[in-house]
Formats: sequence, structure tokens, C-alpha cells
Amino acid sequence: MTRVVIAEDEAIIRLDLSEILSGEGYEVVGAASRGDEALEMVRSLRPDLAILDIKMPGMDGLAVARAISEERICAILILTAFSQRSLIEDARNSGALGYLVKPFQKSDFVPAIEVALARFAEREALENEVAELRDSNQAVSQMLETRKLLDRAKGVLMDETSMKEVDAFRFIQKWSMDNRATMRDTASKILAGEVRP
Repeated sequence: MTRVVIAEDEAIIRLDLSEILSGEGYEVVGAASRGDEALEMVRSLRPDLAILDIKMPGMDGLAVARAISEERICAILILTAFSQRSLIEDARNSGALGYLVKPFQKSDFVPAIEVALARFAEREALENEVAELRDSNQAVSQMLETRKLLDRAKGVLMDETSMKEVDAFRFIQKWSMDNRATMRDTASKILAGEVRP
């Protein structure tokens, strides 16, 4: 069941929203009349969706949306009486994934919620994929760097002791195991002249 926090300063509208959401199969886990309270609720309850009015005491809905978005907590739907283009752009820039103007039709409410949830899921998936690629690229880069160090260290051992390449590699491997060091660290010590057979 999708968990929702509502932030709306008018009590009657808050109750109406709760009833509509419950009737449509959503679970309202929190409702706040102030923006600062809403942000604390979202941070502690970790809902799937925050429905925010723009004009609220304590902290406006756009500031709440910005904080929620920066912390990547949940999807955000702005539900407000204001339809000025500048506010819509501000809402988008604050991380809102949906914008619905009051008074709204009940038939528009669920699609707006589902679109916001889907956009949030897509954004999360893309950000996770980017993070995985970044980690993967760093791992590949470290492996290449380690490989270069090992090759240089083997070269030093081969030049100074007339070892064959396979023997130089085995020496690095054995020294690393005996001294509980990584092969990268051992190679660095060989290059610094600190380790020799």
C-alpha cells in the first residue's frame, strides 16, 4: 500500500484529501498543517509520496519539496490553488514530480499521484544506475592502476635479481600474504626500495 503524508494548512481540505486517498487505497500515514511539521513527518515516516500545498505557515511547500528532493526521500505532488506559470516552474525546480490545481476533479487526483510515483521510481533507478557505473569505473581504474604498479614492481625485481616474471609475481604474492598486505602495497614498497628478496 502506498504511504502518503499530506501537508495542507486548511483542516477541511486535509480531511477531504485523507478520505479520498483512503477510498482509493492509499494509506495516509501523516497530515500536517505547517510546512516545517510536514518535513519532520516525511523525514521520520519515510512515506512513498508527500502531497504539499505551496502556501503554508512555518515553511512553504516549495522549501519542503526542495528538502525532500535533496534527501531523495519520496515522490512529491504539489496540490495548490495557484496556477501561475512561475510557481509551476519553481515547483518543478524544487523537485515536485506532479502539480495539481485546486479545486481538482477526483478523477485527476489518482493519475497525478501515480505519475509522480512513477517519475520518482524512474529517477531513483537512473540515479542508482549512474552511481553503480561510477563505482564500476572507479573499480576498473583502481585495477588498472594496481596492474601497472605490479608490472613495474616485477620489472624492478627482474632487473635487480634476474628473476623470471613468474617468479617475481610469486614473490610479490607470497610477501603480500605473509605480511597481510595487498599486492598493490607490496608493489609500492618494492618500487620505493623497501622490499627485496
